[in-house]
Amino acid sequence: MSIRFALLGAGRIGKVHARAVTSSPEAKLVAVADAMPKAADDIARQYGCEVHTIDSIAATKDIDAVVICTPTDTHADLIEKFSNAKKAIFCEKPIDLSISRVQECLKVVDKNKTPLMVGFNRRFDPHFMAVRAAIEAGDIGTVEMVTIVSRDPAPPPVDYIKRSGGIFKDMTIHDFDMARFLLGEEIVTVSAQGSVLVDKAIGKAKDYDSVSVMLATAKGKHATISNSRRASYGYDQRIEAHGTLGAVSAENQRAVSIEVATAKGYTRPPLLDFFMTRYTQAYANEIAAFIDTIGGKRKASPSGKDGLAALAIAEAALRSAREGRAVKVSEVLA
Repeated sequence: MSIRFALLGAGRIGKVHARAVTSSPEAKLVAVADAMPKAADDIARQYGCEVHTIDSIAATKDIDAVVICTPTDTHADLIEKFSNAKKAIFCEKPIDLSISRVQECLKVVDKNKTPLMVGFNRRFDPHFMAVRAAIEAGDIGTVEMVTIVSRDPAPPPVDYIKRSGGIFKDMTIHDFDMARFLLGEEIVTVSAQGSVLVDKAIGKAKDYDSVSVMLATAKGKHATISNSRRASYGYDQRIEAHGTLGAVSAENQRAVSIEVATAKGYTRPPLLDFFMTRYTQAYANEIAAFIDTIGGKRKASPSGKDGLAALAIAEAALRSAREGRAVKVSEVLA
């Protein structure tokens, strides 16, 4: 019997998840809701589901799970609503931009014992998963340092910047989660620097477009993160874990992995252009993992607590960049 899904939000990321849900033989997309009627209608026509309101989805008994792809400021309220409706929940990151609001929301989820999975899709990228597998197999010994490079091809519109929560909570938050995923330890101290090097309008919106972050665990393990809103050569996504016995890394991906050698030198195809092409398989794997969670085959991971941990690191990074000092994560959780 298929798990019956409803999609909340039919924008860019909603379309990605609609494709992932409908690609699974264990799932059926039966409903979609969006504030823009045309966006919902387009999904409904493409996948043969029905357009519903949020309230009707919550009230419908035979909808088992929801995928929340609405604007960030609606996430916590929707999680609570569908937790109270006893439905499994997948929600795009972040749960909210406020730590206290996330904590309140997770109390409702815990009380109802609702499955909640947060959309840190990079954990499900085959290349990054292989890095984690090599670590777990002991191939590089004990991890000591992690390096993460994440650079977008171009900055988003300034209107998006203004409502996104800023680069640390919108972009780097993926890397904060990846650092925890690879280090296997909690981050205790954050040192961050931020600059406006790409677009002055981003600075006027009180955000940064170029940041560097150093994370440290209680045992002294480090993660170094480099982010930019501009990479003229494509979508730059690289990670490396260094350990006592060696290192393991995942390089950038291209549409095809070839190299042409001539008298002029060596050339390779350009990088994939953005997250929807670079992480196509990750999104599919992510929804497959959520389906397994609903079926009782695995625990929800990344969980709401993982979402809170990444947000706390992001808040600490923002304070560090603004105040010019190292910030303990415990400060922002106090």
